[in-house]
Amino acid sequence: MVRTGILAASLATLFSAASLDRAVAAPASVRSDTATTDARALVQPQGRARVTAAVFDLDGTGREPAVYGDDTPYDTASIVKVDILAAALLKAQDTGHALTAQERDQAEAMIERSDNAAANALWRRIGLAPGLEAANKRLGLTATKGGPGAKWGLTRTTASDQIRLLRAVFDTGSASPGGSTALTEASRTYIRTLMTRIVGEQAWGVSAAGGSGWALKNGWLQRNTTGLWDVNSVGRVTANGRHYLVAVLSDGNTSMKDGIALVEREARAAVTSATAH
Repeated sequence: MVRTGILAASLATLFSAASLDRAVAAPASVRSDTATTDARALVQPQGRARVTAAVFDLDGTGREPAVYGDDTPYDTASIVKVDILAAALLKAQDTGHALTAQERDQAEAMIERSDNAAANALWRRIGLAPGLEAANKRLGLTATKGGPGAKWGLTRTTASDQIRLLRAVFDTGSASPGGSTALTEASRTYIRTLMTRIVGEQAWGVSAAGGSGWALKNGWLQRNTTGLWDVNSVGRVTANGRHYLVAVLSDGNTSMKDGIALVEREARAAVTSATAH
């Protein structure tokens, strides 16, 4: 279900997947100066920025997310690391074995610290884009295309497809998509746990839309051709006692700080709208 009227609307040299994300701390001022109390407020992204948000109420009876903005593809940057981990866990499940100790170390570094070297290793382990796309068929994703060669951060996805991935990890409802049963409960719990252990300087994004109890993964990428930033955030939040899956994707931001502010604004507005229905 697409709802309109709420929302309007990568690092320097991209020579390898390892150059996609910098360990950039979110400015301390971002959270305090971007709050909005009106979910109907029109967002005014700076420059050429565009943004799409999707929200799914885990405690509700609906089976489709609310989508705010055009549900068109964006570069994932490092939010794809959740998808890479899900694919690696499916591959391990197929062999009847758990992740190796080395793979667990890589998974934890990749999610908790957004470590790119670890992502490179697991990207190769799952078979690059073809491996990701094969796993995504099992997870219920329909609109995500893996990045070329080693460039996992140039995977393209939509906000609604990120909700499908999050549902495969977080949704326990009997009416959830088939992808929710592709991962074992142990695999699902492992991903959820790592997404609650994000290092403090990266704990921005959809977490701004709820209180404690969030789980998330962020991605940020400056495009060398334009100098503009892709800034994305996906995860689960708790607001007013209810649990929501939230995906906010943006590109064309003039700075990482502006992108974070935009993503947090949209997350708040979308969750506020969801709680009003």
